[in-house]
Amino acid sequence: MIKAKQYFFLLCVLLTSLVQAQEISDTKFGKGMINFIAKDSSFSVKFAPRIQSRYQSQWDFDGEEYGDPDLNFIVRRARLKFGGFAFTPKLKYKMELGLSNRDISGASIYNKNTPRYILDAVIMWNFHENFELWAGQTKLPGNIERVVSSANLQLIDRSLLNSKFNIDRDMGVQLRHKTKWGGNFVTREKFSISQGEGRNITVGNLGGIQYTSRLELLPFGEFSSKGDYSQGDLKREKSVKAMFGFTYDINNNAVKNRSNMGSYMTQSGGGLFETDIETVFIDGVVKYKGFALTGEYAHRDADTIEALEADGSTKTGAVVGAGSAINFQGSYLFKNNVEMTLRYTNVDFKEVTRLSDLQQITYGISKYVVGHSLKIQADLTFSQSDATRDYVLFRTGFDLHF
Repeated sequence: MIKAKQYFFLLCVLLTSLVQAQEISDTKFGKGMINFIAKDSSFSVKFAPRIQSRYQSQWDFDGEEYGDPDLNFIVRRARLKFGGFAFTPKLKYKMELGLSNRDISGASIYNKNTPRYILDAVIMWNFHENFELWAGQTKLPGNIERVVSSANLQLIDRSLLNSKFNIDRDMGVQLRHKTKWGGNFVTREKFSISQGEGRNITVGNLGGIQYTSRLELLPFGEFSSKGDYSQGDLKREKSVKAMFGFTYDINNNAVKNRSNMGSYMTQSGGGLFETDIETVFIDGVVKYKGFALTGEYAHRDADTIEALEADGSTKTGAVVGAGSAINFQGSYLFKNNVEMTLRYTNVDFKEVTRLSDLQQITYGISKYVVGHSLKIQADLTFSQSDATRDYVLFRTGFDLHF
């Protein structure tokens, strides 16, 4: 296995060769650390590292009093992003590598027990008018909170709805299209066929195939600077902008307990339990003059929720995370670029799963120095559960994105 020093050396060699061979185009902070364009305009490379540093403190509540706080300092994300075009501007690519513990964790026999460095490795071909074909590993067209980059969040991290129900990244192909119907009305159609087991799986496809379809409606036209895929109204939309999305996902013969996420549902004989898992998302984003509102609904179900042994009757103890969740998030950005945010999340699992229902209220404040590229954030969360301990969580941190 290549060591970290070797990765760093290879990266330095790549950047040095690009500097010698290419022209550097004008750029500025937040638009990529280095932009290279070939002299004959046959390809381009943009390099943009980013860091998210976090501190958090949690107080558990046993019904009578709060316990001593658990403290934690972490580098939540440390990533290297590359993008550009090859041969023609109609053929674009994106590659993102994760270096933090949480990005590379998840080594198993299904990825040859190696760290999962690769987040995105995808090419995007605009082959005809408003049609794009994507191929490789990237985010599936799931709930809006997940497809918004972690660089563009207005709270320290995403909601419980996302952590319990999202469909994240996978290997496969996607077909995307945008339709302009006249006036300002726009729709975006997205369809994906993927492996169904999440990112960086290298040892076969143990289950079936995952199919994802998403339709987005923009009745008042497109947002400024793709603002529907960035939280908060940092562009202060001069007229009302809205996006409403609908996603349906079916993972045939899924072998993980959260569709392509979560843990493998292993059987005592060494096999894997398989079941069809459906996931539905309905979400929307509205922005106007510094106000932003996001709402999401998620629902997951399976043909068989309780995993079974090979005999078809004995329960293994594993369960599919079936249930539903709602998440609402509202904010206002003041003229000094300080933003106040309020989020409410409710997760309701089916009784057969024996998983704890959860409720959270989060109050957040952000100071945008250079938009999402340089910001300081803090939030306070009150979490309540019907089975586990309630707690209060305080988090703060900064983001630096070139």
